[in-house]
Amino acid sequence: MGCTPMAIDVVNTFEALLADDEPPAFEIVNAGGASNLVLVCDHASRRVPRALDHLGLTPEQLDDHIGWDPGAAEVARRLSSNLDAPLILSGYSRLVIDCNRPLHSSQSIAEQSADVFIPGNQHLSEAARASRIYSLFMPYHTAIHKLLDARQHKPSLLLSIHSFTPVLHDVRRPWNIGVSYWKDKRFAQLLRYALQQRGDLVIGDNQPYAIDPEFDYAIPVHGEGRGLACAMIEMRQNDILSAAGIADYAERLTQAFKWSEAIMLTP
Repeated sequence: MGCTPMAIDVVNTFEALLADDEPPAFEIVNAGGASNLVLVCDHASRRVPRALDHLGLTPEQLDDHIGWDPGAAEVARRLSSNLDAPLILSGYSRLVIDCNRPLHSSQSIAEQSADVFIPGNQHLSEAARASRIYSLFMPYHTAIHKLLDARQHKPSLLLSIHSFTPVLHDVRRPWNIGVSYWKDKRFAQLLRYALQQRGDLVIGDNQPYAIDPEFDYAIPVHGEGRGLACAMIEMRQNDILSAAGIADYAERLTQAFKWSEAIMLTP
């Protein structure tokens, strides 16, 4: 996993962003899970480090989709339990630093998101950026890297769990679930086929987002970068805001994964 030249220059001088009593940069659930599946959730939290004073935003703004992926972490936790799969979740808001963006991306530390100005992200010094990189981004991805390294003796399939807004720029999005991929579409296409079988949801093929290594990190680096079968799941947020919706989508994804896994791992 590479670092930008800027980050390398200040790696020995950055100040830790988190106080000792704050939650860590990531959470690992069921690290020793027996499943062949590894789950990651890059936008699991809307939390902001105390030192950044909410980035100058209101609680309502941080609760909105610009701050995190509502419902994604709950579905991911249920999937982890259903499948006995390890899960790694990011611990802080995507607005502090986006764990699914390359560090060179303009969206890594967004100055504006969905037309919302982010006061705490304006005119950051290299040291301030490095503090976020080395306190939050690097620990999260190092945890994924180490978990996958520890599983090299067995086949692993990587699934990144996200959610999306039902309306973007006043355009309603028709999909309930999207299955996205980069170069290797095998796993994603099997998941999409399985999810379509009940016929009651609209399943997107690389919609609402396609994987692009200029804007995505987890799948290109931890998935295809390792030669693993991998895909990204996007769920419409208004479908997974209730306990019933979370349970329904988690069960659909559980069954879709079991069917896809059987085909993927058949010699």
